Amino acid sequence: MRRFLIASMLIVAAAASTALFPPRGWAQGQSEGLQLPGYKPLPPAPIKLYKPVAVTPPAADSDPSFVAFRKNLGSVVVRKDKAALARLVVGQGFFWMQYNDVADKDKPGIDNLARAVALDAKDGSGWEVLAGYAAEPTASPLPGHAGVICAPGGPSIDPEAFQALVEETRTGPGDWGYPAGDDVEVRSAAQPNAPVIDKLGMNLVRVLPDSAPPANADQPMFLHVATPSGKSGFVPAEAILGLGGDEMCYAKNADGWKITGYFGGAAE
Repeated sequence: MRRFLIASMLIVAAAASTALFPPRGWAQGQSEGLQLPGYKPLPPAPIKLYKPVAVTPPAADSDPSFVAFRKNLGSVVVRKDKAALARLVVGQGFFWMQYNDVADKDKPGIDNLARAVALDAKDGSGWEVLAGYAAEPTASPLPGHAGVICAPGGPSIDPEAFQALVEETRTGPGDWGYPAGDDVEVRSAAQPNAPVIDKLGMNLVRVLPDSAPPANADQPMFLHVATPSGKSGFVPAEAILGLGGDEMCYAKNADGWKITGYFGGAAE
């Protein structure tokens, strides 16, 4: 859910005139080659040295009431109890942001959430999506909307430094991620035993567009990255986290925590 996508902090201002909330997942379409309004694909920028931009990973939300809510959500998901799930979703006012708010305001929140995560998919993938959110400990406030938090939480990055990095490297915000931990090893080939050519600190890292799944399904997936030192190499896919993407949002009212919105989801 959090891989190779844009930091929402850079698009809030641009989105303010066209949508109630910033469309946090718009760069997912860019990274997947979709045709987005006004977007024209450009040739990949050349690999070169770039200034490290520090990243502070999101912290777990330790509010006991929210922890208890996620635990309850997890038990509902295990049972696949849609009626119980409905009680955890706001009845009215649910938002579903893509390029704008596509929620049907005439329908209850559970109906919109079900559409957003494809809850009725025969393969059970919708429930798997919800299980991921129930297990996600991080969350961050939604700018401009008091009391609303969205998960997964986003990392802390200096937005001006990020903007300068994007401009200097002639890349897009969706070309960047950050390491899941310190000292991630960068290898010369997409193999776990290939020589180590560099290590990643807790800074933004450029993910190159030729990253692709392995030819053999039994092999681990690697991403092709460019490091701040100007080298290119490969890191395990799970070692790089994205800067945004699909998120589920929550708010606390008199009845406790409720699921109140969603960013991303199935195309409308």
